[in-house]
Formats: sequence, C-alpha cells, structure tokens
Amino acid sequence: MDEHYFSADPSVAFKRAPVVAQVWGHELRLTSGSGVFAQGRVDIGTAILFRETAPPAGGRILDLGCGWGVIGLAIATAVPDAVVTAVDVNERAVLLATENAAALGLADRFTATTPDGVAADASYDEIWSNPPIRIGKEALHALLLTWLPRLAPGGRAVMVVGKFLGADSLQRWLGEQGYPTTRLASAKAFRVLETRRA
Repeated sequence: MDEHYFSADPSVAFKRAPVVAQVWGHELRLTSGSGVFAQGRVDIGTAILFRETAPPAGGRILDLGCGWGVIGLAIATAVPDAVVTAVDVNERAVLLATENAAALGLADRFTATTPDGVAADASYDEIWSNPPIRIGKEALHALLLTWLPRLAPGGRAVMVVGKFLGADSLQRWLGEQGYPTTRLASAKAFRVLETRRA
C-alpha cells in the first residue's frame, strides 16, 4: 500500500530538513521532515494562505492538519494573545510541530497533538487549515464535520484549497451543511475560503 503524509506512523526513514518562512513580517526558522507534508519548504497553498490573509485577532485557534506546524506557529508568533492547538494524525508531524514550538519559545501557547489528545469539549474561535484534500472527498467531509462544530458561536474557519482539487464544490457543500462559506481570495489556482459558524 502506498504511504502518504496522512499516515499515522510513516515508515520512511526520518530525516529532518530546515525551513525558513517569512510570514506576516516575522521570520520563522523551523524544521520539517520526511514522511510529513511539504518537507523542506512551505507549500504553495500555505504560502498563498499567508499572503492573502491577516493573522487572527487572538483567542483559541485550531491548526487542523498541522504538519510540522507552520500555520499555527505563524499565528502564535504574530498574535501574542493566541492560544493554538495543532492537530495531525501523523505522529511525526506532531513531534516536529512540538519541537518547533519549543525552539521558538512558544510551547506555553502552542500544543500539538493527535486528534485523540483533544478534549471532547474543546472549542475554538478560529480554525486555520490547508486541509488534506488527497485523503478523498468522503474522508475530507467527515474530517470537516468533526471539527467545524467545535467553532464557538460566531467563529470562523480559514482554509486554502486547490481550485482543481475541488475548492468550488467544497465551498458549495459547506454551505449546504449549514456553514456559509465565502471566497476571500483566489491566486495561482488556489482559493482561500472563509467558513462561518451560523
């Protein structure tokens, strides 16, 4: 069976790779790794997400499908009032995100964990994500319907999705599920979507 970055425990040899990311006026020196999405780089979708948005005002933030943590760590760096929970099924991603938070001095406001480590009653003011589209439509829908209900009243999710990977149909589907979704930006075949909790 082919292995993907969304495997819980990748078997590929673990090799760390440095990444320097410029986000919202801050330079982040991070470590990525093999078996985790976007090894050695900030992927195009995430770069567009950063370029086309401003950081949230603060509050409780969920980085959904965090990988090695760049989205949540950028938020924690730019927003001193933000408390970030970063979630990924990939245990290697959780390890790297945790190490990166410690290296940046953010461990007091940034926690990385697998989904099982999140309290059942946890809720969030905002969810930020470059969601794992390649897990398939059914699994993606299940993922979003698991986490979007954790938005606090008036909360929002900000996601970047490839146009040719179903961004527009996902936008329609989210609206049909009771989560009004608008397009914040479109660039390089990616859409930045904002989903509100009604």
